[in-house]
Formats: sequence, structure tokens, C-alpha cells
Amino acid sequence: MATVSEQLRHARERQQLDIYQAAEITKIKTDHLRALESGQFEVFPAPVYIRGFIRTYATMLKLDPVQVLKDLESELAHSGKLREPAPLVPRNQGPLDFLMLHLSRMSWRTMVVVIAVLIFVALAVILVRNRMRQPAAPVRNPGPALYQSKPNRSGETLPVPQPQPGKGK
Repeated sequence: MATVSEQLRHARERQQLDIYQAAEITKIKTDHLRALESGQFEVFPAPVYIRGFIRTYATMLKLDPVQVLKDLESELAHSGKLREPAPLVPRNQGPLDFLMLHLSRMSWRTMVVVIAVLIFVALAVILVRNRMRQPAAPVRNPGPALYQSKPNRSGETLPVPQPQPGKGK
């Protein structure tokens, strides 16, 4: 029984197509077609690429894609590296991954509006806080130590207020 690679190469040769013509028809790179025809499946990053390219190539060559893919599955089952498909379960995501995913889904126009609103809200909060802040209360009834003056270099000092006898407190 011929391998998938041999089936593809023989079908292309029967139709008298060279690798460049097949690449032009299928829109698959010539390097990839050569890898498929030589059985070098390790060139591809994942089995899904191999299956997709073989399905396209087999259809173009008028082979039965279902049968070719069944043969491919039996070949891939024998190779250790390409036997298991890539895991479909998402890995644990943190809050930053969640945020970046949702930000990447937003359009840039929406992003500009959101940023403008956030800046406006921040400025409004700062303005309201500044207006509601009470000015510092002036010192009321300071003690006499606050009124005592230090000697001036010129020798002049201001008089310290003295309580007058007979008035007030």
C-alpha cells in the first residue's frame, strides 16, 4: 500500500503537473507541497496544517480526500510527535489576560471615547476635591509667646502688648 506522500506525488505526475503548477492552482507554497510529497510532516507546526493541505491537494488532484485523510491518520498515529492533536482546553488566564482580551476586541474609536471619558472623570474628581477642601483655619487667640519678638539687629524691637489694668479680662 502506498503512503499518502506517494499517492499525492503519483497523482500529480499522472496529470503531468510540475510542483510549481500545483502550487499555483492550490495556493500552497512549493516548499509545503514538496514536504507533503516527501513525507516530511515535521515541517508543519501542527497536524491541522497537514490535514488541511492534504485535503486541498488531494481534491485538486482528483483523489478521494476522505480516503487520503484516513490513510494520513493511520500514518500519523505511528509517528510520536504528530499523533496527538493540540490541546483545545484554554490555559489558566489571569486578570491581565482577561483585560487584554477584552481591550483587543474593542475598536479604536470606542477606545478613544473610553479614554476621553476616564480623563474627564478624573479631572472632575480632582476639581471637586479641591473646591471642597476647607482652607486652613487662622490661629485664634494665640498665646503671648507667639507675639514676643526677637531682638532686631538694629536694636529696635516692637512692644509686646500688655494687658491694661482695669480693662477686659
